[in-house]
Amino acid sequence: MTHGLASLKVFPITDFVVEDIKAKTRGKRKWDVRFSPLEVGKEWFYSELRQLGVVHLKQGWETKELRDAAGLKKSKSKMSEIFEAHCVDSWVLANWWVGGHVLPDNTSMLCISPIRLHRRQLHMLQFAKNGLRKSYGGTRSCGLKRGSLVDHSKWGLTYVGGTMFGKISLHSIENGKRLTQSAEPSELKFKIYNTWRTRFLPSLKGGVSARETR
Repeated sequence: MTHGLASLKVFPITDFVVEDIKAKTRGKRKWDVRFSPLEVGKEWFYSELRQLGVVHLKQGWETKELRDAAGLKKSKSKMSEIFEAHCVDSWVLANWWVGGHVLPDNTSMLCISPIRLHRRQLHMLQFAKNGLRKSYGGTRSCGLKRGSLVDHSKWGLTYVGGTMFGKISLHSIENGKRLTQSAEPSELKFKIYNTWRTRFLPSLKGGVSARETR
């Protein structure tokens, strides 16, 4: 909560609008609902938010009414990286409180995912020649922390991956694809430590109403 209070100095949020979830239970005892992980988790979440500001709870049918009133559709394709699949409910809930908008004026999305780092596993692999084990895992490559953003003359801004024979693997920030395994440490210009991959998804031409929804 200390971090939450500190963040209010940067983002002075006073109100939170949340769609209240209802956890389905199959038992007949009353404590089924009380001890449902979702029910317990949401109550903890609400109590934390109430220490930061006012919490407004909305039911699912209320969110749908707000979407319908705005003429917006929610996509059923949950794996689609589009505004209608992940952000449309958040937008109508926020606009219910703030007001002033008829349609979303920005449907771009920033996708953030953690970089998967493999810890050292000395006893996972078989012995190699002379009784030595192959190097596997770890969080540093030739002195650079893996995941760090670096600049390369050919590959541009990338992040540091594994290492082999004194060379470093470089990966795409957008999709994690390995670009090369033979980058020299001396060729890299360190930018900043990093443990996340980010991708910016711009709005589709024509706005929200032009996208295919189901």
